[in-house]
Amino acid sequence: MALILIRGENNSKVLNAIADVERHANLTLETKPKKVDAKFADKLVEGVLKAPLRTKSKVATAFRVKEDTPDAIVQVKKIHPPAHIVVVSNTYDGYRELSKIIKEGKVFKGYYSNKTTGTQMKDYKLRKKIPNDTVNTYM
Repeated sequence: MALILIRGENNSKVLNAIADVERHANLTLETKPKKVDAKFADKLVEGVLKAPLRTKSKVATAFRVKEDTPDAIVQVKKIHPPAHIVVVSNTYDGYRELSKIIKEGKVFKGYYSNKTTGTQMKDYKLRKKIPNDTVNTYM
Protein backbone atom coordinates (compact mmCIF):
# COMPACT_ATOMS: atom_id res chain seq x y z
CA MET A 1 0.00 0.00 0.00
CA ALA A 2 1.28 3.41 -0.97
CA LEU A 3 0.88 6.57 1.05
CA ILE A 4 -0.17 9.68 -0.92
CA LEU A 5 0.11 13.30 0.21
CA ILE A 6 -1.73 16.07 -1.64
CA ARG A 7 -1.09 19.76 -0.98
CA GLY A 8 -2.74 22.73 -2.63
CA GLU A 9 -4.07 26.27 -2.54
CA ASN A 10 -7.65 25.50 -1.45
CA ASN A 11 -10.08 22.70 -0.62
CA SER A 12 -11.64 22.48 -4.07
CA LYS A 13 -8.30 21.94 -5.81
CA VAL A 14 -7.31 19.27 -3.30
CA LEU A 15 -10.69 17.54 -3.66
CA ASN A 16 -10.32 17.59 -7.46
CA ALA A 17 -6.82 16.11 -7.13
CA ILE A 18 -8.18 13.27 -4.95
CA ALA A 19 -10.85 12.57 -7.56
CA ASP A 20 -8.18 12.62 -10.31
CA VAL A 21 -6.13 10.07 -8.37
CA GLU A 22 -9.15 7.81 -8.21
CA ARG A 23 -10.58 8.36 -11.70
CA HIS A 24 -7.65 9.06 -14.01
CA ALA A 25 -4.74 7.40 -12.20
CA ASN A 26 -6.98 4.38 -11.48
CA LEU A 27 -5.77 4.07 -7.90
CA THR A 28 -8.03 2.61 -5.22
CA LEU A 29 -8.28 4.52 -1.95
CA GLU A 30 -7.84 2.26 1.09
CA THR A 31 -8.50 4.94 3.70
CA LYS A 32 -10.53 8.11 3.78
CA PRO A 33 -8.47 11.23 3.11
CA LYS A 34 -7.30 12.77 6.39
CA LYS A 35 -6.56 16.41 7.06
CA VAL A 36 -2.83 17.21 7.36
CA ASP A 37 -1.23 20.40 8.66
CA ALA A 38 -0.05 22.41 5.64
CA LYS A 39 3.28 23.35 7.25
CA PHE A 40 4.04 19.71 8.03
CA ALA A 41 3.11 18.75 4.45
CA ASP A 42 5.40 21.42 3.01
CA LYS A 43 8.28 20.29 5.22
CA LEU A 44 7.75 16.64 4.25
CA VAL A 45 7.62 17.45 0.52
CA GLU A 46 10.81 19.52 0.79
CA GLY A 47 12.46 16.46 2.33
CA VAL A 48 11.20 14.21 -0.46
CA LEU A 49 12.23 16.60 -3.25
CA LYS A 50 15.43 17.68 -1.49
CA ALA A 51 14.79 21.24 -2.65
CA PRO A 52 12.93 24.29 -1.31
CA LEU A 53 9.35 24.75 -2.49
CA ARG A 54 8.42 27.71 -4.70
CA THR A 55 4.98 28.09 -3.11
CA LYS A 56 3.61 27.15 0.28
CA SER A 57 0.38 25.19 0.56
CA LYS A 58 -2.70 26.23 2.49
CA VAL A 59 -4.48 22.86 2.53
CA ALA A 60 -3.15 19.29 2.66
CA THR A 61 -4.51 15.77 2.92
CA ALA A 62 -3.11 12.24 2.96
CA PHE A 63 -4.47 8.73 2.40
CA ARG A 64 -3.41 5.20 1.54
CA VAL A 65 -4.06 3.48 -1.77
CA LYS A 66 -4.27 -0.24 -2.41
CA GLU A 67 -1.50 -0.27 -5.03
CA ASP A 68 2.17 -0.51 -4.06
CA THR A 69 4.49 2.51 -4.13
CA PRO A 70 6.19 2.05 -7.55
CA ASP A 71 2.84 1.45 -9.30
CA ALA A 72 1.32 4.49 -7.59
CA ILE A 73 4.24 6.69 -8.70
CA VAL A 74 3.88 5.58 -12.32
CA GLN A 75 0.11 6.16 -12.31
CA VAL A 76 0.35 9.60 -10.64
CA LYS A 77 2.94 10.73 -13.21
CA LYS A 78 0.36 10.17 -15.98
CA ILE A 79 -2.17 12.72 -14.67
CA HIS A 80 -2.15 16.51 -14.41
CA PRO A 81 -4.04 17.38 -11.22
CA PRO A 82 -4.75 20.90 -9.92
CA ALA A 83 -2.73 20.26 -6.73
CA HIS A 84 0.69 18.83 -5.85
CA ILE A 85 0.61 15.04 -5.37
CA VAL A 86 3.51 13.18 -3.74
CA VAL A 87 3.79 9.44 -3.17
CA VAL A 88 5.63 8.99 0.15
CA SER A 89 7.54 5.77 0.75
CA ASN A 90 8.75 4.47 4.10
CA THR A 91 12.34 5.58 3.34
CA TYR A 92 11.52 9.27 3.88
CA ASP A 93 11.57 11.18 7.17
CA GLY A 94 8.06 11.94 8.32
CA TYR A 95 6.59 8.73 6.90
CA ARG A 96 5.75 7.35 10.35
CA GLU A 97 4.20 10.62 11.49
CA LEU A 98 2.13 10.84 8.31
CA SER A 99 1.07 7.22 8.74
CA LYS A 100 -0.04 8.04 12.30
CA ILE A 101 -2.06 11.02 11.01
CA ILE A 102 -3.82 8.74 8.53
CA LYS A 103 -4.76 6.32 11.33
CA GLU A 104 -5.87 8.88 13.92
CA GLY A 105 -6.48 12.18 12.11
CA LYS A 106 -9.66 14.00 11.22
CA VAL A 107 -11.38 13.14 7.96
CA PHE A 108 -10.91 15.67 5.14
CA LYS A 109 -14.40 17.12 4.58
CA GLY A 110 -16.07 17.11 1.18
CA TYR A 111 -14.69 13.95 -0.40
CA TYR A 112 -16.87 11.12 -1.61
CA SER A 113 -15.92 8.22 -3.85
CA ASN A 114 -17.49 8.25 -7.28
CA LYS A 115 -16.67 4.60 -7.91
CA THR A 116 -19.46 2.08 -7.54
CA THR A 117 -18.95 -0.57 -4.91
CA GLY A 118 -20.67 -3.35 -6.81
CA THR A 119 -19.86 -4.83 -10.17
CA GLN A 120 -23.48 -5.18 -11.23
CA MET A 121 -25.27 -2.67 -13.42
CA LYS A 122 -27.83 -0.44 -11.72
CA ASP A 123 -31.45 -1.17 -12.51
CA TYR A 124 -33.49 2.00 -13.03
CA LYS A 125 -36.71 0.27 -14.10
CA LEU A 126 -39.91 1.46 -12.54
CA ARG A 127 -41.12 -1.25 -10.15
CA LYS A 128 -44.55 0.17 -9.24
CA LYS A 129 -47.32 0.96 -11.64
CA ILE A 130 -48.35 4.63 -11.46
CA PRO A 131 -52.05 5.39 -12.04
CA ASN A 132 -52.67 7.50 -15.16
CA ASP A 133 -54.60 10.20 -13.30
CA THR A 134 -51.54 11.07 -11.13
CA VAL A 135 -49.01 11.28 -13.94
CA ASN A 136 -50.07 14.69 -15.31
CA THR A 137 -51.22 16.48 -12.16
CA TYR A 138 -49.39 19.75 -12.81
CA MET A 139 -52.53 21.62 -13.99
